Amino acid sequence: MKEWRELSSSKINDDLLKFPLHTPMWFWYALAGLGLVVGAGFLAFAIMIGGGLQFLGYNNQTMWAVLITNFVFWIGISHAGVMISAILRLTQAEWRRPVTRASEILTVFSLATAMLMPIIHSGRPWRTLYWEFPFDFSRGIFMDIRSALVWDPSAIFTYLLSSVMFVYVALVPDLAVARDRSSGIARYLYAILAMGFQGTKRQWRLQAIAGILLSALILPVFVSVHSIVSWDFAMALVPGWHSTVFPPYFVIGAVHSGVSAVATLMAILRWIFHLDDYLTDDHFDALGRLLVVVSTTWLYFFGMDFYYGLFARDEMELGIWSLRLFTPPYNTLFPIFLLAGYLIPVPLWLIRGVRRNVKAMFFTSLLVNVGMWIERYMLIVPPLSNKQAFPFDWVTVYQPQPIEWVLVVFTFGVVSTGILVFAKLFPIIPLFDIKEGQNLRRVIQVGRRTVPGVVRE
Repeated sequence: MKEWRELSSSKINDDLLKFPLHTPMWFWYALAGLGLVVGAGFLAFAIMIGGGLQFLGYNNQTMWAVLITNFVFWIGISHAGVMISAILRLTQAEWRRPVTRASEILTVFSLATAMLMPIIHSGRPWRTLYWEFPFDFSRGIFMDIRSALVWDPSAIFTYLLSSVMFVYVALVPDLAVARDRSSGIARYLYAILAMGFQGTKRQWRLQAIAGILLSALILPVFVSVHSIVSWDFAMALVPGWHSTVFPPYFVIGAVHSGVSAVATLMAILRWIFHLDDYLTDDHFDALGRLLVVVSTTWLYFFGMDFYYGLFARDEMELGIWSLRLFTPPYNTLFPIFLLAGYLIPVPLWLIRGVRRNVKAMFFTSLLVNVGMWIERYMLIVPPLSNKQAFPFDWVTVYQPQPIEWVLVVFTFGVVSTGILVFAKLFPIIPLFDIKEGQNLRRVIQVGRRTVPGVVRE
């Protein structure tokens, strides 16, 4: 294990501002490659606008599929920021410090990407915006406020706005440091964004209070967003969706996939930017321990959904679970998502050596989100493909089309591009948080090992 050592303020500034203030050649190659992925997604969207939804695999039964799976998946990933930053800030978990900003940025771009999915899914984005936010008041056309599909944009926009504010408040001190260490246009832009921050006692007090208040205020939004997404399904009368356990099940599933995505992202950042002094084995160990608890809670609620589906002995509900368990291709996807989402990674995370191995944490956390994407797909598509619920239709199996897989890859391209560009413009690890952690730390002896402790006044 790499022993903890104290880092000077100048070294922290040099290490964490190296990429924002200096542009390596690989950045342009990466940006170009991601640009091609994003461009392919916009081209697919343009084809859909021109030709309609016939390019997707929809049929008379299955109207929601891969695009709505993407929507639910990325909303889930967005819960990483609140879990890692807000909750752990309020509980004063010291290990959160180098992880917070990356998780918050992942939240912002995941939310923005998720918001694109219903618009693309409609095939006519201008109509989507009209019915979500009606502007023709002269005809008395208003949204149906009883619909969960109207609650979605309200909750998501609130969550996105509060997440952006959360990122910006924590970013202001770092912008001031970047302002003082840059020149030319960059210095001018950093100066505007830093809003005259000089590090006075009053400014630090206001910045700390704002961070705590935003952490507390964002928690109800954190719970409500994915609860409302679950009500998109639970308020419907479709067998397999009409379940009261969906809100907590969706929320804990979102935390499971979100924290796993943070572990994946932190491993990538550590390799690309050589941040071994900041993203240590201790941080991956802590993430692994957190994931064991979160994933086991998620498995409990998944079991509750399964139990409630069978408890009433309703013919339709039994038909849905029979479809998931015994009908191709769902009978193949079902064990895959259970293995990938829980049965493989969690036993490995119980091993200390795995939690402290960056490569192992990268692959196991990546495996979780493969399983969680399949879990969302299994949640959405089989209930709509149930022949018992829709006996009038002759099509029983939905087949995703190539353009849908292009749009799946497009979502990952958008999120990756956003994180890469942000990391180029601003420090991806908060300078002031690392410095504060260094000031609070002292070295203590525990048995044969020297470890960092935390000084509390």
